[in-house]
Amino acid sequence: MAKAKIRIHNMLFYGFHGIYEYEREQGQKFFVDIECVTRDNKAAETDDPSLGVDGAIAYGVVRDVVENERCMLLQTLATHVNEKLFNRFPQVSEVTTTIRKYSVAVQGSLDCVEVEVTSNN
Repeated sequence: MAKAKIRIHNMLFYGFHGIYEYEREQGQKFFVDIECVTRDNKAAETDDPSLGVDGAIAYGVVRDVVENERCMLLQTLATHVNEKLFNRFPQVSEVTTTIRKYSVAVQGSLDCVEVEVTSNN
């Protein structure tokens, strides 16, 4: 049985997440990727958008979670994104959310911290 993967890369949101209190108060930019795997390929077979994953709606779901929830751990945030995407798109069997945080309080040089969480439904 065919499945489909729908990906959205490098969404940029401003959120209030982090271990330190100042991160949750001041906020910062987060970059998010999602990959949704459908249970089947009925959307393509029927050309019925209601059976697929609408990118604009998925973007809105991710935006709502990242901008309106506050989490200490990026793993928690990614898990919440996955849960909300499953709730909105019951035709999805797997979601992977990747979150990148570029402003990291470390004594050293790095590009970013990245967390990836894959959940199955």
